[in-house]
Amino acid sequence: MSKKHLYVKWMWLGYMVCLFPISLMAYDGDIKVWIKDERGVPLPGVSVILEQQQLQFISDSFGYCRIDQLEEGKHRMLFQYPGKKTHRLEMEYEGKQLVVEVVLQELTAETNTVYVYSKRDNGFGKTSMGAIEQFGIYEGKKTEVIELSQVMANIATNNARQVYAKITGLNIWESDGAGLQLGIGGRGLSPNRTANFNVRQNGYDISADALGYPESYYTPPLESLDRIELVRGAASLQYGTQFGGMLNFRFKKGATDRKADIVSRQTVGSWGFLNSFNSVGGTVAQGKLNYYTFLQYKKGDGFRPYSGFNAINGFLSMNYQVNTRLKMGVEITKMNYLAQQPGGLTDRNFAQNPRQSFRERNWFEVDWNMASLCFTYKFSEHTQLNSRNFGLLAHRNALGNLERIHVADFGKNRTLISGHFKNIGNETRLLHKYQLGDYKQALLVGTRVYNGVTTARQGDANASSGPDFYYLNPHRLENSDYAFRNQNISVFAENMFTIAPQWTLTPGLRFEHIGTFAEGYYMQRVFDGAGNMIVEHKNDESMGRNRDFLIAGIGTNYVVNQGFSVYANISQNYRAINFSDIRVENPNLRVDPHIKDETGYTADLGFKAQRDHVFRVEFTAFTVKYNDKIGQILRADQGPLYLDYRFRGNISDARNRGVEFFGEWNVMSLFGHSQTAPQWTFFVNGAYVDARYINTQDNSILNRKVEMVPPLMLRTGTHFAYQSFRMSMQFAHMATHFSDATNAVLTSTAVEGQIPAYQVADLSMSYQYKRYRLEASVNNLFNRMYFTRRAEGYPGPGIIPSDGRGVFLTLVGHF
Repeated sequence: MSKKHLYVKWMWLGYMVCLFPISLMAYDGDIKVWIKDERGVPLPGVSVILEQQQLQFISDSFGYCRIDQLEEGKHRMLFQYPGKKTHRLEMEYEGKQLVVEVVLQELTAETNTVYVYSKRDNGFGKTSMGAIEQFGIYEGKKTEVIELSQVMANIATNNARQVYAKITGLNIWESDGAGLQLGIGGRGLSPNRTANFNVRQNGYDISADALGYPESYYTPPLESLDRIELVRGAASLQYGTQFGGMLNFRFKKGATDRKADIVSRQTVGSWGFLNSFNSVGGTVAQGKLNYYTFLQYKKGDGFRPYSGFNAINGFLSMNYQVNTRLKMGVEITKMNYLAQQPGGLTDRNFAQNPRQSFRERNWFEVDWNMASLCFTYKFSEHTQLNSRNFGLLAHRNALGNLERIHVADFGKNRTLISGHFKNIGNETRLLHKYQLGDYKQALLVGTRVYNGVTTARQGDANASSGPDFYYLNPHRLENSDYAFRNQNISVFAENMFTIAPQWTLTPGLRFEHIGTFAEGYYMQRVFDGAGNMIVEHKNDESMGRNRDFLIAGIGTNYVVNQGFSVYANISQNYRAINFSDIRVENPNLRVDPHIKDETGYTADLGFKAQRDHVFRVEFTAFTVKYNDKIGQILRADQGPLYLDYRFRGNISDARNRGVEFFGEWNVMSLFGHSQTAPQWTFFVNGAYVDARYINTQDNSILNRKVEMVPPLMLRTGTHFAYQSFRMSMQFAHMATHFSDATNAVLTSTAVEGQIPAYQVADLSMSYQYKRYRLEASVNNLFNRMYFTRRAEGYPGPGIIPSDGRGVFLTLVGHF
């Protein structure tokens, strides 16, 4: 590790230490309940039930439960926990922050227990968004929620395969074993850096450029999150134009009953893995200021040679209740990591030994800095305004030999591709609830203003082996030097109409103005057979493209009875071309200079059925329609060598059709509902997707399968809990699919070809003793050798093997 990067790490550590005293000044939340036993030991998994509203909440692993979206007035709470007396509490809520501390007594005699089941929580945790939450309308849309306190997985490594196991229709790329980057795609969309979702953190954008370069190089540590929210394609009306929908990471809040609540998680594991996550949160300033901050450091040697990494991640949030109407909050995020890239493998290499590597000079560096300032103003009980201001200052550097993997690295000058991102934006929303006839309605209107500047440069770097991120000729790069600007102004509106007590209709509109501009140059070079350059020409370019358009959508939800509902929606989508589609130099990839934006729509039809504390089922049929879909075709040079390469452009129209199914069953329901009995659940998550290229004159891809779309995805698992012990086991199967539109099975470069079917299993366990918890997990339990992607550039090119069996131990302390 260079002195420069050690300096950056210690500078960032000192920065967080200096910020910590300031962080003792932060507030949020409606009611925070801390539940403990007679000895003061926190109780996880306590059912907190609001009897009148029929709502249920579950305390987290440290005995905390946050109750939000609560109306003012009198409320009765019921607390239930195995082996403890049922406790009732009556309280008056006046709309201000309220802290409740509850002590549950030992159950010494038979009591008459009253069970009140929840419309919000059916016994399996919160699994979907409410009709209206966090200044968003979700009625008539397919939404999914992952509550991290209910997840039994290896969260130290951000293991997406385990954490997203109950989310339907996801294809997950596994590019590194540390979870430095998240790569998920839904319903046949590419998982590449989650670029087909509008990715957010606490409601604001975190990707490099939401429209021009929507790739996510930064992923929050799962240990810091309260929950993950997904809204499928119909989210385009409220959150942007992406076909995939919206993915939002919602962070934890600080404790409301103390000034400092400390959580420490220390993890060790296979291949030199070390993760230290430490957080502190609390409430000060007479209950008006709530804060939460964490610092994480992780490092490891990696599954393969030359795949070591180290990363530092920090976060600080402060929320201040100015008065009964105004709340304001500020957040700062810092992430920096350096990873060595072992490169890809050919199919023959992978069959011989998936752990080998032929690239020791490839490196990847990311530095991500974000800030947000949020205001919420309550005009009345029916009308509220939320304004989110956010900014990003970040860069990423990819350094190494990008030649095809079957070409040896002869130690020549490496290629450095750098990107610098400067973005600023505002999103303001007004939520108004009103009466129309006999029913309550809700109107959401909002605006978005966004400006981003990206500089993308590519040229020669030195021929050494270390992470030396500088250009040999910075004033005249050998490949390209561009400045990209992206401007976006949007206005959107949705209204939830209640037609009848059981039927809602939610239409919406979104107007978009997108301006994309590029200015810079790229070099054209011609070499003779001996590798000598005989011609060099500099091409200066200045491009601009403005688009104005209107998209619409509508959704509906019909509640047949208390346990059964049907929903449907359709929404237009629009996806702007990326900056990387305009100009990038990669020997394995060529981009059509006439590439243009994609248009289309997404549609869902589904139903949900549940029986409280027994089962829940959801079935969805969907269609994603693309016009002028951007994809990649395998082609060859028109010369004596006829080398294969990927051609990227608007290759065809396409349509993705499929069905998604999720079912979860409480096995112990066979023996009746008892909170003192062990808890044992079983789930099945399956999806079938038929994605085809249509309406094209290119016979090489007509009716071919869309790349990166497994036709069958199946995940299943079981979870067992009894008193302080928890255990889960998961299994995943992904069917054979392809990495390019021509559906090539095998090529010499390994950039194109099949991705064979694979199966992988994971096991996790935990045991809690008072304020401490020991967690253990075995990833890839049966040590299967498989891969999920073939890369054309970072971090390859070639096959990127997934990790083999890994064992991890975590000690958690709460102080």
